[in-house]
Parts: sequence; C-alpha cells; structure tokens
Amino acid sequence: MWIIAPLICGLIFGAGLLISGMVQPTKVLGFLDIFGAWDPSLAVVMAAALAVSIPGFMLADRSARPWFAGQYFRPGKSGIDLPLVAGAGLFGIGWGLVGLCPGPALESLATLSPGIIVFVAAMAAGMIAHDAWQQSRLTAQRDRQLASATDG
Repeated sequence: MWIIAPLICGLIFGAGLLISGMVQPTKVLGFLDIFGAWDPSLAVVMAAALAVSIPGFMLADRSARPWFAGQYFRPGKSGIDLPLVAGAGLFGIGWGLVGLCPGPALESLATLSPGIIVFVAAMAAGMIAHDAWQQSRLTAQRDRQLASATDG
C-alpha cells in the first residue's frame, strides 16, 4: 500500500494540473500578467487547492499516525528564514519567466518540447548543485566541530 497511495496521489495531482491548464505556460503567464491581459482562472485552481488541503491538514493533525505509513514525515522547521525566502524568490522568478513550476514541467516533458526539456534539465542541474552545496556545508560544519573538539 505504501507504493499505491503515492501513485494515486501523483496521478490525481497530474490530472489536476492537466485539467486546470497549469501545464500551459501561456495560461500561467496570463495569470501573472495582472496589468495586461490578466486571466484570473488559475485563482480558482489555487482556491480549490486550499479548499482540499486545509481540511486534509486539519484531519492529519488530529490523527495519531498516517493511514498508509508508519510515521509522519513533516518538516522540522516552521520558521521563516533566509533559505526559505531565497528559495521562494527563485521559484517565483522561474515561474514568472517561463510560466512553469516543477510539477507541470515534469508533466509537460511528454510533449518533448525543446524548451521544456531545457527547463527540466536546468531545474535538475539546480537541484543537484543545491544538494552538493548543502553537502559541502554539512561536511565543513562537521569538520569544524571535530577540529574544535580535538583542540579543546
């Protein structure tokens, strides 16, 4: 069941992206063009997402454990910090420039559009670079802790 539940959720998410038009960069850019030919239809998509997710999170908060997993996998951090703001800014800039975010971009790979392929390749390269940077920071932090422990 641990494989089926995420598969079903992913299929529902993908279908929602397709039906809502979120995989069409022109539709997304039309939504972001508030001073031009603004298309407010994606606001309905966002409102529907909130209408589903808020009760879902409320239900999950009351549950002792997930239905299809042994434990919750929730982020430990809840505060707003520089990495969160920087990541949100980069996401917004990318979304605004090309009208795609990761989910719709992956779904749009099926079109084999060169622009989509370049976007996904750049997105993957950014993720790999971020992971390498984080790993190097953790390694440097561990090395500093070991050095201070042996000096003291």
